[in-house]
Amino acid sequence: QVQLVESGGGLVQAGGSLRLSCAATGRSFSTNAMGWFRQGPGNDRELVATISWNSVGIYYVDSVKGRFTISRDNAKNTVYLEMNSLKPEDTAVYYCAWSRLPSTTFKSDFGFWGQGTQVTVSS
Repeated sequence: QVQLVESGGGLVQAGGSLRLSCAATGRSFSTNAMGWFRQGPGNDRELVATISWNSVGIYYVDSVKGRFTISRDNAKNTVYLEMNSLKPEDTAVYYCAWSRLPSTTFKSDFGFWGQGTQVTVSS
């Protein structure tokens, strides 16, 4: 099993920044893709960003390009999501997830979801 714990969420004003962290424990991390997802009020769970095992393959949904940065520190078994210029529409519960694949951008390839961390952006 892989255990994932998200942290770093909170309440910020529009235009503000947050950095989310996801700490992973379990059998493997450094050889696997990781992703960040979010689910806002009345919305389906949305893929936000993915990162391959070696950080070479990175994907962002169009709505966060230029504002969010996904990164990972394999030595710390941690993946990050740096969020800048936050907008009210970014309000959601943010989840990290582990993939058995080394590189993928497909939601269906991720499993072992964390419990999520709430991000609320006020206007």
